Amino acid sequence: MTEELRNLLRESAEAHQPDRARILARVERGTTRREPLTRPHDRERTRALSWPKVVLATLATAGALAVSSYAVAALVHAPDPPRPTIAADPAPPASPSATVSPEASPPSAPTPPAADLAPGRSATDGPTASGSPSTGPRSTPPSAGTHTEDGPLWADGSVDPHSTVHWSQSNVTLKTRGTLTALTVELRIAMTDGVKNTGSRQTLPAGDFDLSVREDGRFLVYRWTLKPGRTVPVGQHLFAGRYDHATGGRDANDDTYRADATPTDGRAAVWGDFARTA
Repeated sequence: MTEELRNLLRESAEAHQPDRARILARVERGTTRREPLTRPHDRERTRALSWPKVVLATLATAGALAVSSYAVAALVHAPDPPRPTIAADPAPPASPSATVSPEASPPSAPTPPAADLAPGRSATDGPTASGSPSTGPRSTPPSAGTHTEDGPLWADGSVDPHSTVHWSQSNVTLKTRGTLTALTVELRIAMTDGVKNTGSRQTLPAGDFDLSVREDGRFLVYRWTLKPGRTVPVGQHLFAGRYDHATGGRDANDDTYRADATPTDGRAAVWGDFARTA
């Protein structure tokens, strides 16, 4: 209900005043329109009975008007029913912003102790020479040029004279004038046509070394690593890799070797290459 309509109803209810005289006159006129009575006794009786009816009719009319006035007033003054309040859904809590930390490289896997390794395997290499070559971590290639002598250590690389037109053996000859407590020898054979590992050999006890053979990029890599607690005695020693290749002479210009050793008086490293043709 609008405020303007409520005000109009309130003013009409307050201004209404029942006109009792007009009500009585209207009732009187209604009674006189009836047919005239033939007998005076009946007229007197009817008049006597008419006044109570007039009074009752008057009271009933006044009561009806009063009830109507009160109803209008109550309707005007009654407050509007409360409007239902729709509760808004609470906003979801803002999730905390994740802190973006600088990208970090995953930690490298720890190298297992030598005691946990299977015989004939190194800590970082794949299968031994008797197995298929594996792709393992890239090793550091030898330095450019040659450096064949360092302290008590000397080395030379050559193709074995017993090699054939389809098979070769590359030898790394190592000489030491002192006992070595650590030694790693690496032979790298360029992957020319048909190169495929067929084995290896050494003059020192095989049980003293971890041997691995793997393909590293464009090279077939043989690596011998002296086991902890073992030593290399003074003298000349041989480490060799054997492999098939395409029939005919093979170019060994890209083949290299390197040896890193720990003599009793420090460290030593030698490296070099092979004759051009095998």
